[in-house]
Amino acid sequence: MIIISHSTADTEAVGKALSERLLAAGKRHAFLSLRGEMGVGKTALVRGFAAPLGCRGVKSPTYTVVNEYKGDPLPVFHFDLYRVADEEELYGIGFDDYLAREGYCVCEWSENGGDMLPKNRITVTISRLPSGENERQICIEGVDDEDLGI
Repeated sequence: MIIISHSTADTEAVGKALSERLLAAGKRHAFLSLRGEMGVGKTALVRGFAAPLGCRGVKSPTYTVVNEYKGDPLPVFHFDLYRVADEEELYGIGFDDYLAREGYCVCEWSENGGDMLPKNRITVTISRLPSGENERQICIEGVDDEDLGI
């Protein structure tokens, strides 16, 4: 599925739609793999994703690797693997323990996670479009179009 975002608010709305559909489907666990260059809107998508769960103050966990937000009814585990050097570092922060917990794992720079990423995941790739400074193409794989209602 490909969605064109014209603003940060549009990107947040895509994240919101993703979490609302997971909740409506009764999914108590999901892994979202976020890809895209620096400043493309990955954290905006996470902010939108976390909003229906009551999570506020979402910011990139670049220096802490993971921020945990106590959502209702489920937590959101927000990872940023930009500075992660190898899988050993992920073991050190308990990445595999987060994957086993009930809740939603949303992972920026997931390509740095190597073989530790779960096979069953939703992949979201955000790219800048040349047509405008704020326009983005959001490609979502691993979920049906009708699941999102976008």
